[in-house]
Amino acid sequence: MGKSKTTKFKRPQFNSVGLPVTVVKEGDGEEEEHGDDSCPAAELLEKLQSPSADVREFACASISRVVQQSQTIPGFLQRDAVRRLGPMLLDRSLAVRETATGALRNLSACGGQEVCEDMVKHDIMTPLTALLRECCAGFESAVVSMKDQSNAVEDVANEAVHLLWNLCESSSQALSVFNKSGLLDVVVQCLEKHPHNLELAISAAHCLHTVTEDNPELLCSMNTAVLGALENVLLSSQPGVTQTLLRTLAAGTLWNMKSSLPAARQAETVNAVVATLSQCLDLDAGMLIPELRQAEELRHRNAPAVSDIEGQAPEELAEEEMIEEEEAPKQKRNGKAAKVDNDFSDLLPRGKEELREATALLIAQQTSLEIIVNMCCSDDPSDDEWEEESSSDESDMGPDGLCDGVSNLMSPLCLSAEVHGALINHSIPQKVLKKTEFPKKETVDLCHQNPSWRGLIKKMERVQSRALTCLHSILSTMDAESLGGATALQEAAQHLSSMVFGAPEIPKDEEFLEAVISAMRSLLQMIASKNIPQCMTPQQLMSLSETATRCDVVSVRVNAVAILGITGSTLAKEKGTAETLQMIGNALLQVATKDPELVVNGEALDALFDVFADGEEAETAAKNISLLPALKALQPVFKTKIRKEGKGKYNPQQLCVLDNIRVNLRRFIGYLEMVLKK
Repeated sequence: MGKSKTTKFKRPQFNSVGLPVTVVKEGDGEEEEHGDDSCPAAELLEKLQSPSADVREFACASISRVVQQSQTIPGFLQRDAVRRLGPMLLDRSLAVRETATGALRNLSACGGQEVCEDMVKHDIMTPLTALLRECCAGFESAVVSMKDQSNAVEDVANEAVHLLWNLCESSSQALSVFNKSGLLDVVVQCLEKHPHNLELAISAAHCLHTVTEDNPELLCSMNTAVLGALENVLLSSQPGVTQTLLRTLAAGTLWNMKSSLPAARQAETVNAVVATLSQCLDLDAGMLIPELRQAEELRHRNAPAVSDIEGQAPEELAEEEMIEEEEAPKQKRNGKAAKVDNDFSDLLPRGKEELREATALLIAQQTSLEIIVNMCCSDDPSDDEWEEESSSDESDMGPDGLCDGVSNLMSPLCLSAEVHGALINHSIPQKVLKKTEFPKKETVDLCHQNPSWRGLIKKMERVQSRALTCLHSILSTMDAESLGGATALQEAAQHLSSMVFGAPEIPKDEEFLEAVISAMRSLLQMIASKNIPQCMTPQQLMSLSETATRCDVVSVRVNAVAILGITGSTLAKEKGTAETLQMIGNALLQVATKDPELVVNGEALDALFDVFADGEEAETAAKNISLLPALKALQPVFKTKIRKEGKGKYNPQQLCVLDNIRVNLRRFIGYLEMVLKK
């Protein structure tokens, strides 16, 4: 069924995925069982009505802390917490405004999409919009002369922008309000504070990166002031990892806005964006993270011991958050298990500056890789359509009557000359390949020793998985010569081979397996098309495919059988390969017959057509495994499965592909009958 198409990355939902809907609903009943005595919500929400600003501030701060334990959220929602916290955003006390906004921000971060939509439904956007406008109007009058003194108005603005980001990430209604309320200029004002308030600017940059993605209504209102502010950030030269994250987010926002850029500036802007991503990928996390950890230890040795005001050490808080992230349940997304990304790194307690820097580094590199993937992806069909389609997006018939297996996305022509040139000039393929390496063992061990830093291990692994997906995109959209020719491709194949087969057993982590097998499929397809010798043995590829076909993720199984098809069709041209072809044929027949997903069945049949299409070795292997009677038995089953499952489960394009395979199966059976009679 052709190459697999890379999904465009949506903005990573660092703070908008938390308690799943099912857990909220289960928690409702559980909370009612315990009654008011077991939930602090009633007492804290009552304190919001106190005439004392100190009491109101304490209540908001307590709510902000308590809702980070997601099991408490249903109790607050039942007691109308959003409606009762909303007026606090415009409280006469700045301290109350800040803590109230922080409470809602944490509620949105830890509560997930349903909570965010509920907040918008309860009109939280109205006081939030008013608060942001007041903050921006008060920026100049609230200027603080002392260098290290906090600006209270900007602190409130930071919480408000972060809340706005979370809401727009999860709610289309919030995004619509953003578009209509003219909040773009307000957020840009916050971004422009980057020379002296980096935290506020980072929140604004995250928000802009989110709201500019796939939002043509907003792009129509872009002006030179917005572009100028983003370019100023992009061209800033302040050192530091957090500055790198800021520039990366600005680069991603400019890429999102590419259609609204003046034609004369597009090439220059694309080059500046890619240069920024290149500089981010140049940073060596394996070296910088140990340095940051050592700096934290040195600071702790030189600082007097101070007990945490909440009675809990920051490391204990971070450890709880890390455990919650690791134990997060899986949710179903588009038919496959999706890990909930409970990343609460922005909620780290004060005094964890080095850990924040390390987190910022990994977020910046993950974001850079996601932007490059999006650069390599077409906007048509839409992301949602693609996620539903898995990898079966090719429906055109080739000249030989079989699916030709090359979608328009896979053509190098879908990459503009400006983007192609910028990626090559800045050595992006080589840098992406470097990022696919496993995190350094020394760095992983160092993080594992400290509970606060342990959560970085998963983030390092995610950067690796994003790099593998990025490599797949690059391989799918560039020709062999642009990637360095046969030698470079063989080196890349050896690198992927060592990653997968270097360990005692093939890694089974779904995120890694999904990324590495898609990259391997693209690479093997390119190598086969150029008749370049493969460095992976058929036995290794069989082992990989056996592991992958047991995976719950549909796209992994699709790519696994595609790899067998690519390998088999190459071997069929060589002498003395019949025995290996039998092994591949039996594996593909097993998948075509027994896999529960129709698209995987179709991919396996398509691979069988490729492997046994021609050649003496293929004919011998086909006879030995009784391929013809097996396919004849499968034909009516496949036809019935399409009729029964197709219309209710698959879109028209997928059905067209599956119908083509049904027709091709009939033709292939006729071909085998003719060949095997000889």
